Order: sequence, then C-alpha cells, then structure tokens
Amino acid sequence: SWTPFVNALFTSVTSVCVTGLVVCDTGTYWSSFGHAVILLLIQTGGLGVVTISASFTILSGKKIGLSQRSIMAESVAAPQLRGVVRLTGFIVRVTLGIELIGALLMAPVFCRDFGLFRGLWMSLFHSVSAFCNAGIDLLGVRGAYSSLTSYAYDPLINLVIILLIVIGGIGFLTWDDIYRNRHHISRYRMQSKVILSYSLALIFIPAILFFFLEFQDIPAGKRILVSLFQSVTTRTAGFNTADLSSMRESGQFLMLVGGSPGSTAGGIKTTTLAVLISCATAVFARKDSPEMFKRRIIPDIVATAIAILFMYTSLGILCAMTLSILESLPLIPCLFEAISALATVGLSFGITPTLSVPSKLILITFMFIGRVGGLTIIYATMSGYRIRCGKFPQEKISVG
Repeated sequence: SWTPFVNALFTSVTSVCVTGLVVCDTGTYWSSFGHAVILLLIQTGGLGVVTISASFTILSGKKIGLSQRSIMAESVAAPQLRGVVRLTGFIVRVTLGIELIGALLMAPVFCRDFGLFRGLWMSLFHSVSAFCNAGIDLLGVRGAYSSLTSYAYDPLINLVIILLIVIGGIGFLTWDDIYRNRHHISRYRMQSKVILSYSLALIFIPAILFFFLEFQDIPAGKRILVSLFQSVTTRTAGFNTADLSSMRESGQFLMLVGGSPGSTAGGIKTTTLAVLISCATAVFARKDSPEMFKRRIIPDIVATAIAILFMYTSLGILCAMTLSILESLPLIPCLFEAISALATVGLSFGITPTLSVPSKLILITFMFIGRVGGLTIIYATMSGYRIRCGKFPQEKISVG
C-alpha cells in the first residue's frame, strides 16, 4: 500500500532529527524494510551527517584537509582542530560499542517476549533509538502508540534505556574528557563539569517532583522507577512509560531543555541553561560577570544564550498558536506538541497523527530547526559578520 508523501516525509524528518513524533504507529504500520530505513536514519541523525561522512573518509584512507577538519570540529562542538580526527574515530567506536552492549542487555527480555530473532532486532532497534535520543519504538504491537508503557515496571529495560539516553545526551566531548581523565575531575574542561553537574540536576530534581506530585496511584517502589524514567526521557528522548495526559500541566512542560553540545540530543542545551542561571546569579550578587567553576563567562556567550532562549520560546508559542488556529484545538495540547517538536523530544498527547497537511509541514519545519539549531540556520541564511570602524555611544535604559 502507498503512504501519502507528507507522512513519509514526516517519518523521515522525525527519524533523522531524532525527534520521535510520529503520524503512523512505527511498529505496526511500517514493514521490516521501513524499520531498517528508520533505524539507519536515526543512527545518521544521532551521530551527525558530518561524522558519518568523515568516518567513511577515514576508512577509505584518504587525507582529511583543513576545511574538512574545521567542519568536523564544529559538528561535534570541539574547541580546536587538533585531534578532531582521533575524536571522530573515538565517537564512532564508542557509539557502536555502547549500542551493542545496550542491545545485549535488553535481549533476554525482548527474546522472551518476541522470540529469538525478532527479540534481537527489537533489542538493537530500541538500543540505537535510546542512545540517539530518538524515542521511536516498535512496541505498537502491544497497543498503538503505547511506547514503553508495557515495560513500565521492568527494571532491566528501564535502567538500560535510561543509561543509553543519558550517555547519548551528555555529548561526545564529555565522553572524551571522561575517557582521558578518568576520575580526575579537576582536569576536566569547564564545559564537561557544567554538563555533568547540570545533567544530574535535571535528572534528579524533576524525578523528585514527579515522585511526590505525580503517579500517586502507583506503589512507592514502582513510582521511583516511573518518575526517574519520565525525568530522563523529557531530555529529548521521547519514550514514555506513563500516561502523559493524566499528569499535571506543570509536569508536562519540563522538556524544553534538551541534551548537551555535540551530543545526539537536540533542544536548548544544558550549557545554555547553565549560562543563563549563572548570569542571573551574577546580577543578583552584583558581580561584574557570570562565573562557573572559577572561570568567567565572556559576554558574547551570555548574549547568545539569551538570544537562544528568546528564539526557542517565541518559536514554540508561535507554532502552538498556529496549530491551535489551523486545527481548532485547545492551546495547551498544541503547545505541548510544538515544544516537543522544537526541543526534539517526541512526547505527544496523541494529536500529531490527526493533524492536517499544513500542520504536519509546520511540525516538520520545527523539528528540523530544533535538531540543526536555530542560530545555525540564521547564521547560514544571513550575511556574514561585518566589522564596524566605529561604535555608537552608550546610554543607559531602565529595565525591571
């Protein structure tokens, strides 16, 4: 049977942008060939097109020029060109190794439920999808769009998926720092320290809130697992083990902040949040400049972080209002879908499959923006940086 082109395009974009929003139940609608294509797109989107192409260049034995090294460094958020080829090889090896380990760990459960060969395929698919923070699953056979709700209380599946999401979301440079410096945390780059500390905070603080404010009908032991999973998956992963519509509205919007720079995740980066918080702290403490881990943050970074926050929130509200008008739906569900697309989370209230073609095209655009990065698109489309010979005089303006 033929699939409408818009649905095929939506599925392709949500896979390569590792978002997870779907218009057709992945497990039951697509064939085995379709599943393989989706898996390939997820892997490409998670690692990045530049990293994949550079890996083929390295394997072919060709020399990598300075311009290629510059693009590679930018794609993985490397601070310098030196060692970027080694870093690329390290990224590919570690990625494939972690995904294989994750598949092997989940294999006993999936093989028990689906048989040997299908169980191995399910294990591999969900390991890659979790590590790349895609959130696309094949468990629609348990119930359409059911995600991992049938494994909500399975410790093995939950913990493996959680670890894969976290490892994929902290960024390639942070892995390299951990690999090279081991337990000598003082030797880590400031960025790695910020990423690790804020990632832990963004996991455990929402998990505690979920435990005490949500899922009160679940026993305490199981509630810990569900709360922890929901806290991690809102970091752009897209899986869910609980009914999102039953949660409070305050708990449904903890997903705008995504992964870290150079990671498999999208959305507003943890470092952007860290810069904004340190900037606010510096203002409250009347300091000259924001500081983190005994280092000052340069003003250009602060201005960029503020611009990113403004851009993402403005785009999210604009997308939600447009969807609400086009589909005649309440604003809150539309805002949830819009932020989910823009932050490449993939969590949904279930309205995405029912959207019209114009609304699907809008979500496609916002998924692309969320994965590539709004600033990247703006820099690519606008004219280059112009050097001014003079500057306008400064003047104070009251804010509050």
